[in-house]
Amino acid sequence: MAEKTIMLNCSAGMSTSLLVSKMQKAAEDEGADYKIFACPAADASQHIEQEEIDCVLLGPQVSYMKGDFENKVKGAGKDGKDIPLAVINMQDYGMMKGDKVLKQAEDLMNG
Repeated sequence: MAEKTIMLNCSAGMSTSLLVSKMQKAAEDEGADYKIFACPAADASQHIEQEEIDCVLLGPQVSYMKGDFENKVKGAGKDGKDIPLAVINMQDYGMMKGDKVLKQAEDLMNG
């Protein structure tokens, strides 16, 4: 089982799939065992309820949904804590900088 689970959300789950691949490569390069996956924002609640998610990142195109996501992650983490949530930096997203987005996730998970 992976050490940490990072969920990325976008409109349809398609545009973030390439970013997920690049993040997984960056995690492998640093020897980290992460489960990183993308899903459409519409499916996020289901994943939050059924899996132990350590971090939620939103694609810039769904940043307007951050308020909704704040409610979804509230108390949904380990020991009833909030799951860390952030919007992916637009430049890092656009340039598909998996290493930078992974660092953003790690910083969030480490408080």
